[in-house]
Amino acid sequence: MQWDPTQYLKFADHRLRPAIDLLNRVDLESPKVAYDLGAGTGNVTELLAQRWPDARVIGVDNSPEMLERAERVENLEWQQGDIGTWRPDQPADLIFSNAALHWVTGHTDLFSGLMSALAPGGLLAVQMPRNFGALSHTSISEAALGGPWKSTLEPLLRPAPVEPPPFYVRILSPMVSSLDVWETEYTQVLSGDNPVKEWTKGTWLRPLLDALDEPERSDFESTYAGLVENRYPKEADGTTLFPFKRMFIVAQKK
Repeated sequence: MQWDPTQYLKFADHRLRPAIDLLNRVDLESPKVAYDLGAGTGNVTELLAQRWPDARVIGVDNSPEMLERAERVENLEWQQGDIGTWRPDQPADLIFSNAALHWVTGHTDLFSGLMSALAPGGLLAVQMPRNFGALSHTSISEAALGGPWKSTLEPLLRPAPVEPPPFYVRILSPMVSSLDVWETEYTQVLSGDNPVKEWTKGTWLRPLLDALDEPERSDFESTYAGLVENRYPKEADGTTLFPFKRMFIVAQKK
């Protein structure tokens, strides 16, 4: 899909916090080569470059619109490519991915392949949303199946793309010397008009909107907006509480 950096970055602080939490659990002193998969506009990639200024840090993303917004920093490189089939040009000391791998199917092969791309002792550090059973996301399916656009949108609906934590423990355990898998639910306090709709419009809702022409596109967005506005009502101070669960994985290769 074609990403809209402006829409995605409306909630940049909330989207960045899990990446910082993940980075704080990465115990590497001086990696030589670090990759950021699904780098987007590069705000997380810059954190990697700041933490390890002597490393070669490469941000990888398939969206030219996102990479166009990325900052050009001295020890940063940018590569446009499909993170689902990506392999490094040399074994990596760190493969870091924040909120990207849930867009890729076939996680058994994906995670096995990423581990094989690490140097011995290298780290795979991943954060993925696991909020797909929340009303913010189930309301997308409800809106998609409840209007005249159903025949167009139904084939685009995806099952939850991220498995429960034990799935990843079982895949990774034979390949690692240490493994940490955990979940955190962030109670996000959002501001603005219907912010849950605006949040999903930057990610999970976007492919469905892109599949429709006007006036159906606006009508579908309005239908979804009405659902989540009722299901995530404003607090007395005008903010909206949006609980969001994320899964974290830090795996060190044998």
